Amino acid sequence: MRLIVLAFSLLSMLALTSCGPRAFVKGEYDEDVESTNLLNDKWSETDMQKAVKDLVASAVSHPAINGAKRPPIVMVTRLQNETNEHIDTQSITDMFQVELMNTGKVVFVDKAAREDIAEEYEYQGSGMVSRETQKGKGGQVGADFIMNGRISTNVQEVGSDKTVYYKITMNLTNLKTGLKVWTGHKQMRKVFKKRRVGL
Repeated sequence: MRLIVLAFSLLSMLALTSCGPRAFVKGEYDEDVESTNLLNDKWSETDMQKAVKDLVASAVSHPAINGAKRPPIVMVTRLQNETNEHIDTQSITDMFQVELMNTGKVVFVDKAAREDIAEEYEYQGSGMVSRETQKGKGGQVGADFIMNGRISTNVQEVGSDKTVYYKITMNLTNLKTGLKVWTGHKQMRKVFKKRRVGL
């Protein structure tokens, strides 16, 4: 009788724990961060990596960059998110800048650092810094081009089938003339099939 009661208690505890909320409690590093990630139907790092790689290749092959006598100075403004998803567009532009700068064919003006630079100029002009090492207004280099873009999506769902289409467009605009000298886009379509989830 005791064995029956013990078995029943163990089964009850097992049932209660299996019905409760689940948490991810054990993990490991994925050494290949460029491996395909399709855990769900949302924007992923794989999408970002594929888009950036192709767009950078397109940009550096264009005469505005490839044929320049010196590396053009570029300022990245923003990447508009025209999707219904929360997408970290700053991560996309950051990766784009890193990959583009690593080609050695482009240098960037850091728009985000302007406030810090102005603050440092003020400090260096306060008398706390030696004249020999002081930096001040009038020495910065102006950008030649502005780079911006947008990301859009189209989702289609029929029955158990779903397709998610993304398009990222990047533009390079001459700051002096206002003319767009390069534009490139990357298209991606992912296909998903809905399955029942349960016991």
